[in-house]
Amino acid sequence: MPPRQRLAVTLPAGPNLQDTIDRVTWAVANGYEDAWFADSGAPDSLTLAAGIAGHAKNLRFGVAVTPVFTRTPAVLAATANVLGQLLPGRFVMGLGASSQTMMDGWHGVPLDKPVTRVKETAIMVRSMLAGEKSNFQLSTLHSKGYVQPPLVEPVPVYLAALRPKMIEMAAEIGDGVIFNLWPTRALPKMIEHVAIGAERAGKNPADVEVVNRHMVLVTDDKPAALAGFKSRFAPYYATPVYNRFLAWAGYEDAATTIAEGWAARDRDKTTGAITDELVDEIAIIGTAEECRERLRWTAETGIHTHIIAPVSADPAEIRRTFEAFTPENYAR
Repeated sequence: MPPRQRLAVTLPAGPNLQDTIDRVTWAVANGYEDAWFADSGAPDSLTLAAGIAGHAKNLRFGVAVTPVFTRTPAVLAATANVLGQLLPGRFVMGLGASSQTMMDGWHGVPLDKPVTRVKETAIMVRSMLAGEKSNFQLSTLHSKGYVQPPLVEPVPVYLAALRPKMIEMAAEIGDGVIFNLWPTRALPKMIEHVAIGAERAGKNPADVEVVNRHMVLVTDDKPAALAGFKSRFAPYYATPVYNRFLAWAGYEDAATTIAEGWAARDRDKTTGAITDELVDEIAIIGTAEECRERLRWTAETGIHTHIIAPVSADPAEIRRTFEAFTPENYAR
């Protein structure tokens, strides 16, 4: 059955647990159905999901995404087992490769063979969640003799992807696909590769849920918001993973200039390569109705679950952005 449209708030809401509890409580009261965590550092997303599970009895929680290089498949399966019991039928384990900055830089873990590592982790985690005793000798991972009780309601495993090879693998192996930070011209191509991967596994492409974290800001000061996006996200597109993705999406010159600026530690050159027009391709910034209209286009193009991630640290702007996408307001 094709997935229906869903709206989600982004989590965590800040470094303090109470801030996230408050956001979840607000989301429930205002009709949101989902809450999806980012997983980049403190507070730990999987621990936090367990901590706030009791505060939202109707929300579906997901993680977009947990890096496969920082936890073993057995640890991921054991964690998903707990979250699956706390949130029966309402938890999605999102897995991905992350980036060189986080893996090599923060964790000291090489980002080797990311497509293969994500694929093999997903295969092992799903088997472990089903209660099967592990007996794996794969190219990047191995495990023998691990077993845990299966859940009554299985935890689905979604995979993050950007470029064709990873997208196709995610749709083939995963239960759903997670996107992030794409320019608009790339989305139709990305959806085409979802279909290729799904068909390879004998799935109906229309049944594969596509989740996306939208960088959104409802604002009256668009120039300031565009500048803020450039400052915050230029380093993302300097990492090899996102730089290659930007080039694949059709912005080869911008990708080259960003890489050159980053290598030269020239922040102005790096940030300057991201034009206002490019920001408008990636982020959803403007009036409430302009932002809603862009989101509707993404739904028509193939996105099912829309994570609203306000591009601001201002509590008033964050609230205004979330309010624009409550089911009541979005349906107008």
